[in-house]
Amino acid sequence: MFETPVYLDNQATTRVDPRVVDAMLPLLTEVYGNAGSATHAFGWAARKYVDQSREQIATAIGCRPKELVFTNGATESNNLALRGVAEKYAGKGRHLVSVTTEHRSVLDPLEKLADRGFEVTLLPVVAEPDDQAGLLAAEQVAEAIRDDTILVSVMLANNEIGAIQPLAAIGQVCQQRGVLLHCDATQAIGKLPVDVDRLGVDLMSFSAHKIYGPKGIGALYVRRRGRRVRLASQIDGGGQEFGLRSGTLNVPGIVGFARALELCLDEMPEEALRVSALRDRLFQGLLAALPEVELNGPALDPPQHRLPGNLNVRFDRVDGQTLLATTTDLALSSGSACSSAESGPSHVLRALGLSEEAARSSVRFGIGRFSTEEEIDFAVDVIAEAVKRLRSLGSPV
Repeated sequence: MFETPVYLDNQATTRVDPRVVDAMLPLLTEVYGNAGSATHAFGWAARKYVDQSREQIATAIGCRPKELVFTNGATESNNLALRGVAEKYAGKGRHLVSVTTEHRSVLDPLEKLADRGFEVTLLPVVAEPDDQAGLLAAEQVAEAIRDDTILVSVMLANNEIGAIQPLAAIGQVCQQRGVLLHCDATQAIGKLPVDVDRLGVDLMSFSAHKIYGPKGIGALYVRRRGRRVRLASQIDGGGQEFGLRSGTLNVPGIVGFARALELCLDEMPEEALRVSALRDRLFQGLLAALPEVELNGPALDPPQHRLPGNLNVRFDRVDGQTLLATTTDLALSSGSACSSAESGPSHVLRALGLSEEAARSSVRFGIGRFSTEEEIDFAVDVIAEAVKRLRSLGSPV
């Protein structure tokens, strides 16, 4: 048996794995020194844990430890990458390229940079109802790059529709044109194989709380080999993290981050298959129980186009927010948690060409490590009953 509400919002955040908690606990009560304290054993011990974790995370993504900058999360990492490049390379150009379906932590800094005189090009993605809806072609990036382009930013896996972009091909384009490539890999790390050299990225943002680690800790990969990337720091006051991100290091969070990523990599092949099977079970269950159910984003098969645990569907003639409000036994969302305060429909779904009505009829399901078949079947029953009831009442959309 399981407890309610059933949690199906794993793209927003994940439960911390008990094995990660076990790894963190000594850093809270025993090895509690400041890693920046270089004059005593407490600081040395904390620094040793940080160095070990940095090396472990760096190895996991194919970079060197000194190319990894710890932040408080992917939002800060994205801001440091975008603003840092723009300010450092403004003398070479003021044009930046990104995608309409990016997370707000990319789009909002780009908007602020546009207010400061930078020019931003946002590329469209494949529209619905194509099986590759949400995807971007490398050729689009090539066509958008100009002589004054200094940075391209493309998310590896989308947080709302799970679309996995052809980043390696985009990386080749950027390398050929001598343009830096930043990638928000927050949703991809720990779920897909990620290697910075194979992808051809120069900067990459990611976070622990999407991979069953703690909140409040993230990282930014900054290439130091070959074409070394230089950034203007955004937080000053101590010189930590190679002068790029000042502030006392979150040692327990860093250790938890490393352990969480280790577990994800160890279990990735089996977990991807299990979570994909649960997602497919959920979608097929909804299709069998209800008419007028449509998939948002790329097709579930082939698997290389979509995250294993992501399902985004629309229920025609039903308002998504009303549906969420009436299914309190389920923890779901209508889109990004960082955009939940916005009154308008999802910008990602609108970028797919969906009408405002269709976007408002959509719900995101995030299936994860702790999800079970029983919970999935329960979710199908709850959603089906609620949708039928709302349709019979004429739910406003």
